[in-house]
Amino acid sequence: MRVGDLTSGEPIDTGTGVQNFNSDLPLSTAGGALMQTQVLVQPGEIAFTQVPRPVAGPGEVVVRIRAALTCGTDVKAFLRGHPKFPMPTPFGHEFSGEIAEVGAHVRGVHEGEAIMTTHTAPCGGCYYCERQQENLCDTVMETMVLGAYAQYIKLPARVVRTNLYAKPRGLPFPVAALLEPLSCVVHGLESVALHPDDTVVLIGAGAISLLHLLALRAMGLQRIAVLGRSARRAEYARRLGADAVFLGSVADGREPILDYTQQRGADIVIECTGQVDVWEAAPTLVRRGGTVVLFGGCPPGTQFRLDTQRFHYDQLNLVSPFHFTPRAVLRARELLISDGFVGHALISGEYALPDLPEALAAHQRGDGIKFAVIP
Repeated sequence: MRVGDLTSGEPIDTGTGVQNFNSDLPLSTAGGALMQTQVLVQPGEIAFTQVPRPVAGPGEVVVRIRAALTCGTDVKAFLRGHPKFPMPTPFGHEFSGEIAEVGAHVRGVHEGEAIMTTHTAPCGGCYYCERQQENLCDTVMETMVLGAYAQYIKLPARVVRTNLYAKPRGLPFPVAALLEPLSCVVHGLESVALHPDDTVVLIGAGAISLLHLLALRAMGLQRIAVLGRSARRAEYARRLGADAVFLGSVADGREPILDYTQQRGADIVIECTGQVDVWEAAPTLVRRGGTVVLFGGCPPGTQFRLDTQRFHYDQLNLVSPFHFTPRAVLRARELLISDGFVGHALISGEYALPDLPEALAAHQRGDGIKFAVIP
């Protein structure tokens, strides 16, 4: 149940660009206590500094972060910026922790309670929310919470009301922090008609692809193939239960995947790389009447081309899911706490908060799947 219901590419240079300023400030000032945080100053520059600790207003809570996870979005934001991250900005958005402060009018939440949550929630009243397309809410992105690479973070009332959940005692904090990316995965899969005998091909072998693999297995699908360029990450896919693993580009994988699917192509192809050329190539792996899910976000301003004859005469379905809905968050939490969902297998190591640049570098190099940053 939700907490509120309880009582009812480019190399990262880790030797430069990291500053430690304001280090001579006291731990508290006349304006209140300070906390440590990592700030993305500009692409390629992270600052480890101190800022005022947030204070909970009406309907809000402050969370003491126990684990924040690295992700591909944060790596890309560091390397090239992000259209939704105006800089300088706190960053990091996959996290879990404990309630440190409860604002007025918040019910069913108490200090010290372990929680799992997301960094956004819909308004509940706009055109899209009224049509149960809360992921497209007019203000969901403008009100998102960034700053998980820190000691504390404040959650607005809309998140507290909608997407704040209790963390079971036996669920580790780093695994609980998978709630946000898994919610995105679940939302994407909800847009596809899945059948137990479907053959699914996942393009890419990173964290998002592996979360798809775990979610699909939990939903009862068995014929799941992973196509990726990294032999190291492909090995993770094998360990996590992929029925088949193919190495190389989409062009390299086309013939083996056609053989794997009796020359038809996959029922569902899910693109998890966010690369334009892969978006364009993904339909070559799907059968007639099949579905292509373009999950990975490409750089702003890019375009891709379609084979219009193939899309028309082979009646292909094209889906491009974005973000998540409250329904997807609830379903993702159910998956995370269920028996047999091995979310811990995606956590490849831990770093202290000051060592965030090293954690992002390890993520980008493919030294693991995800890394937990522990304040």
